[in-house]
Amino acid sequence: MNLSGKKILLGITGSIAAYKAIYLVRLLVKAGAEVKVVMTPAARDFVSPLTLSTLSHHPVHIDLFQENEWANHVQLGRWADVMVIAPLSVNTLSKMAQGQCDNLLLATWLSATCPVVLAPAMDEDMWHHPFTQKNLQKLISIGHKVIPVEKGELASGLVGEGRMAEPETIFSFIQEHFFFREELKGRKAIVTAGPTYESLDPVRFIGNHSSGKMGVEIAKALYARGAAVTLVLGPSAQPNPSGIETIRVHSAQQMFEAVSDRFDQTDIAVMSAAVADYTPVNTAAEKIKKTGDRLVLELQKTPDILRTMGERKKNQVLIGFALETTNEREYALEKLRSKNADMIVLNSLRDEGAGFGKDTNKVTLFDKSGKEFDLALQSKQQVAHQIVDTLISIYYA
Repeated sequence: MNLSGKKILLGITGSIAAYKAIYLVRLLVKAGAEVKVVMTPAARDFVSPLTLSTLSHHPVHIDLFQENEWANHVQLGRWADVMVIAPLSVNTLSKMAQGQCDNLLLATWLSATCPVVLAPAMDEDMWHHPFTQKNLQKLISIGHKVIPVEKGELASGLVGEGRMAEPETIFSFIQEHFFFREELKGRKAIVTAGPTYESLDPVRFIGNHSSGKMGVEIAKALYARGAAVTLVLGPSAQPNPSGIETIRVHSAQQMFEAVSDRFDQTDIAVMSAAVADYTPVNTAAEKIKKTGDRLVLELQKTPDILRTMGERKKNQVLIGFALETTNEREYALEKLRSKNADMIVLNSLRDEGAGFGKDTNKVTLFDKSGKEFDLALQSKQQVAHQIVDTLISIYYA
């Protein structure tokens, strides 16, 4: 989601989970937010203020008095659109529940006029302790929002509840609860992403290098604008996005079936997956042994998902992707016409910084009315939001 112009105040307390704050700052800044960090003195033992100031492009605030200067906690508290305390240690939680004010973070919190989000982090027994739960309820009762802890390996070496939510989860929580837009409210969208793997035998497959990053970001961008989104995701290391129904598939046929089952109830369909064009006629039940110098494979075409949905569409907006290496514009426009799509997103592998596995992308959008939109090289997250912005401006303005 584009958080351009949004102001996030991040509070960090003394917890081993403080290292995750580095990644949270990076996510927020990449999304365009302005981030300022305030830390408790104990937090310095777990994460470097220099790292956080470098990533946030702002000085990190720790002490009420720094170099004979007073840190204006009132100004900090009034500056932010949202204050996030992540990680929230059990010690700081207890102090907050009692209204104590013995460090800059607590003074800033007591001065905050914006919503406050808490991401606790502690060991399991501490998390389940009655006083911890009572203190959390006190803060919830005054309107603070709590991001639930996760279960996993803890600093003690035990496995249980108490892990701070992952930075991506906190980021999604912030955008969903405070910066959610509703241009697509009431609309249903389906997005395909990632590669497909066409099995040769139980061990080998035909596939490609798609990571699924671009499609996942488009699904998240649609969700951030109010759409109910289903993501059909091929084999990919990308995590399931929060709030989005994610269907994991393996082959082109499975992806086709998942899209086909839902297409008639869909308003927007974005076919961004790198679907294999061919699949083996026969898949061996056992591992194929090396018996000669050559192996001849017989392949057959996979279902053409974009073409089939183009033939079936009634009132849906259908968007396809064209990944090309030569005659890019010509092939993209032909795909737009022949597949009966409403828009084609052209991705050229010849553009530096674009393509499979990258965090950035550079694309050109063509719509069926003849309009053309060039999107500069930028993060895939930003590209996704500009694609959705264009979609909304053309079809839902």
